[in-house]
Amino acid sequence: MRVILAVLLSVAAAGVDAAAPLPRLNLLPGSLTVSGVSAGGYMATQYQVAYARDVIGAGIVGAGPWLCAQGIVTRAMTECLAGTAGGPDERVLIAALRASAAAGAVDDPSWLAPDRVWIFHGARDAKVGDAVADSLVRFYKAFVPLERIRLETQVPAAHGMPTLTEGGACDVDAPPWILACGYDAAGEMLKALYDGLAEPAGEPGGALREFDQARYIEGGMLASMAKTGFVYVPEDCARGARCRVHVVFHGCRQGVGFLGRSFARQAGYNRWASANRIVVLYPQVQQSVVWPLNPRGCWDWWGYSGANYASRDGLQLKAVRRMLAALGA
Repeated sequence: MRVILAVLLSVAAAGVDAAAPLPRLNLLPGSLTVSGVSAGGYMATQYQVAYARDVIGAGIVGAGPWLCAQGIVTRAMTECLAGTAGGPDERVLIAALRASAAAGAVDDPSWLAPDRVWIFHGARDAKVGDAVADSLVRFYKAFVPLERIRLETQVPAAHGMPTLTEGGACDVDAPPWILACGYDAAGEMLKALYDGLAEPAGEPGGALREFDQARYIEGGMLASMAKTGFVYVPEDCARGARCRVHVVFHGCRQGVGFLGRSFARQAGYNRWASANRIVVLYPQVQQSVVWPLNPRGCWDWWGYSGANYASRDGLQLKAVRRMLAALGA
């Protein structure tokens, strides 16, 4: 019995040790950008605002301004999606950001001024209303010079991530919310966020790696984050070259529990990352049907993980920052 127990314990320990941590890479200081689609777009803005000192740019696809829901799920489903009642009142959110910064909950918004912001709203997006996208632009204009903000609204895309050829029909709001629009949203975004990117030639030559997210997460089930995350590492970066880093937040029902690796493979980032020495981190949220209530596996942009979800103390935001620190950012 003692021998069997010892074997079982050693196997369990080996399973823990076998979970891959993130690789330590040679990352360029001051190169961090973030992006996301839908709930991930809200999350990207939350990360950019909370850690404004760290982030130099953000790409937002099909989402609205920081703290839009103000911790109220019904507001998230109405003002912040459909855009009812004229959409979110960005004046309230601008004042909330300044108050949060004064209280030390987020970085001072003056750190947003040098950032570049790229915003996409599909011309056939029936999920997120025009008023929501307009509010997002006005929110950013309060902190970022207009010439550093780019807005794309002419692509006839439904709600989702537009790509050149991957995914379903461009104008259809349906799983996997990766849209074959003949439009390279990831490429246009990255070109707006970084200067002088080279056009990708052929398939990406790097590696999409799984890693153990659990070691970077506090809060247990309340964080609603998956055990597995993904990171794309270009070949040059794996060999020690100095590289930039970008974080991509998937949308609802696009995480590993719903699509496996599909979003990380098909969203369009890896081709550009491979050609331009950009490490891409794909953190993952998991579905939760009891506690917290997150049945669609969305990033927390309305408060299911706690009242401080949009601040530096937010469980998900802190977990992603730990991942970046492990990578060397």
